[in-house]
Amino acid sequence: MSMVREGGSQLVQRRTEATQAAAAAASSSNQSANYDSDEEVVVAGGSDKDLRLTLTEEVFLLALKDREGYTSFWNDCLSSGLRGCILVELTLRGRIMLEKQAARRKTLLNRKVVCKNEAPTGDVLLDEALTHIRQCKVEEGVQSWIDLLSGETWNPLKLHYQLRNVRQRVAKNLVEKSVLTTGKQNFVLFDMKTHPVQDDAFKSRLVKRVQEAVLSKWPNDVSKMDRRMLALIYLAHASDVLENAFQPLSDEDYDVAMRRVRYLLDLDLEEQANNGTFNDLFWAVVSAFLK
Repeated sequence: MSMVREGGSQLVQRRTEATQAAAAAASSSNQSANYDSDEEVVVAGGSDKDLRLTLTEEVFLLALKDREGYTSFWNDCLSSGLRGCILVELTLRGRIMLEKQAARRKTLLNRKVVCKNEAPTGDVLLDEALTHIRQCKVEEGVQSWIDLLSGETWNPLKLHYQLRNVRQRVAKNLVEKSVLTTGKQNFVLFDMKTHPVQDDAFKSRLVKRVQEAVLSKWPNDVSKMDRRMLALIYLAHASDVLENAFQPLSDEDYDVAMRRVRYLLDLDLEEQANNGTFNDLFWAVVSAFLK
């Protein structure tokens, strides 16, 4: 009799373990599906390089000179633009958000950034920025975080919030993903490490996606646009690199593309946020660059 009971308890235990394993597998599958929905698959299915780039990497890749392997020395918008990319990437991954509206409504730039989920993203730059936001004792708005992460502050007590060597770290990530390679160029007085494009087809696909978003795949309704592509267009413009994607276009297509980009820039951002077209923090980042 005791043997029967013992065998029954073992059977129940096995069933319980099997149920728990199935639940864990289902949870893992759901998390993977959610991750895939947030992360844009840059290379089409069937390719041997199923890479996912962050918005920071995509904007940097658009800014990079293919053969020379470095960005323009005259572009003073790229630094703050890349920090904006980091904030938008974090909100796309559900890590940060704007504080909820109170009875007295605030504008996008007056609302504070708060941590929504402290779980690491797996990306060093994103996790470093997330740690700064989480550990900051005084909540800051989007504009303040763009400045702090860029190191543009007069407060010496806040200099530690700066993300250092962002371009070099982004380039290193792209080298590890075999999109870029590493070289060296002599500028008479000094040698500089460069990162020429190794996979030309990869960058061509990225440029083509940006072009199609405002040409053949233009939906005539911002609410119907892909979230990551909409973010990429705004952030590339804020970083002064969107023009690089439009250079190969004919004069006619260029005029159409720029007219549609102008339409996006002229939108009422507060209204878009109130309509729930996209995440509030995204519109706050765009507002910070367009103000």
